[in-house]
Amino acid sequence: MTESYDLIVIGTGQGGSGPATRCRKAGWRVAVIDDQPYGGTCALRGCDPKKVLVGASELMDWHRRMSASVVAPDARIDWPALMRFKRTFTEPVPAQVEDGFRTSGIATYHGVARFTSENRLIVGDRALEARHIVIASGAEPRRLDIPGEDIVRTSTDFLDLDTLPARIVLVGAGYIAFELAHIARRAGAYVTILGRSGALNGFDQDLVHRLVAHTQELGVDVRLHTSVTSVEARGGANRVHLHGPNGDETVDTDLVVHGAGRVPRTRELDLGAAGVTTDAHGAVEVNEFLQSVSNARIYAVGDATLPPGKMPLTPVAAHESLIVASNLLHGNRKRPDYHGTPSVVFTVPSLAKVGLTEAEARERGIAVRVKTEDTGGWFSNRRVNETTAMYKTIVDERTGQVLGAHMLGPAAEDVINVFALAIRHGLTASDLSHMPYAYPSSTADVAYML
Repeated sequence: MTESYDLIVIGTGQGGSGPATRCRKAGWRVAVIDDQPYGGTCALRGCDPKKVLVGASELMDWHRRMSASVVAPDARIDWPALMRFKRTFTEPVPAQVEDGFRTSGIATYHGVARFTSENRLIVGDRALEARHIVIASGAEPRRLDIPGEDIVRTSTDFLDLDTLPARIVLVGAGYIAFELAHIARRAGAYVTILGRSGALNGFDQDLVHRLVAHTQELGVDVRLHTSVTSVEARGGANRVHLHGPNGDETVDTDLVVHGAGRVPRTRELDLGAAGVTTDAHGAVEVNEFLQSVSNARIYAVGDATLPPGKMPLTPVAAHESLIVASNLLHGNRKRPDYHGTPSVVFTVPSLAKVGLTEAEARERGIAVRVKTEDTGGWFSNRRVNETTAMYKTIVDERTGQVLGAHMLGPAAEDVINVFALAIRHGLTASDLSHMPYAYPSSTADVAYML
């Protein structure tokens, strides 16, 4: 017998929870499905547990910076203790999320969802149908298509290691690789980053070069323009075969971790049976209202879809979830607004961006005023003895509006939100410069950056 609902949501993270709970509050009959523990990537396998580990890295780095003058020199990360601490954040989440759904009257299902028609699907031996379906199934590591790929572990595996291996190779040179490298290195591992092109594409490359140099100074072996050709197991360890500027080489390691990008996790949904079209990477093709262009019953949010101008970030998924909830309840009226969305690489120190890079602004032919400076000598950085710090701001020469901001240094992940607010609401450099900020604070530096 088929169970009928007004709305079925596939995925229980930030993207799926908004439509599920809001439509339920409106009186709809709602069900959610997940083949993984309830709560989504951010809370269980991504942002939150990662930031807990980053906190330990920050503590170690602060200790290193201050050990020459104000603190004793002996300190180390107790990795098993750190994992136990991390699990106090992650382990309660699935039960809490599922209990929350059930308490509000939302039906919960566990298992892989597979479409059988445009509005029907199966989960195990259960047949379900709905007037509307929201796909919020998240993302997964893209295939490397190399021999020995089954040996390579994921960032999820890294974030749940009971013991930290002595040697780690990170495949990729994006934010996942750099964040995990900074964590592992400060915990005592020898780390190698292997990037097939440059590092941290999409971020301002002047700041990226500074961060790469700092990462190397920490003892991380960063090899760019280097492709991994295969991985093999050798006597309890792994050997990574690669091709780079010096030709063919090998690196022996205890653990190989995938940090080379993610793709929408839609392969198992059998979207073809629902008439849902996707791009080459599996992202659901949607219109301006996040509705499938080929099946009007279906909406997609979060990493399951990648419309123009969007970054695959948790706050973006949360924003889209509210847009889709409104469109389901009131008709297609709202469109997502990705303008002024900040992004952060949680290395130590962190790298943050919002808006246009200098290169993007010049490619568009915009007359801009660019200001950049090393801020290692500024009070906000000197007081914590951090010398790896700089910024770049891009301002429209004609209107004075802030078009982009890029920061490397302590508190960059917080200060960037001021620039994001300015960009999203069309504020000018003068608006920000004449704001009386709390002092001393890192945010007070904004005025001097403009």
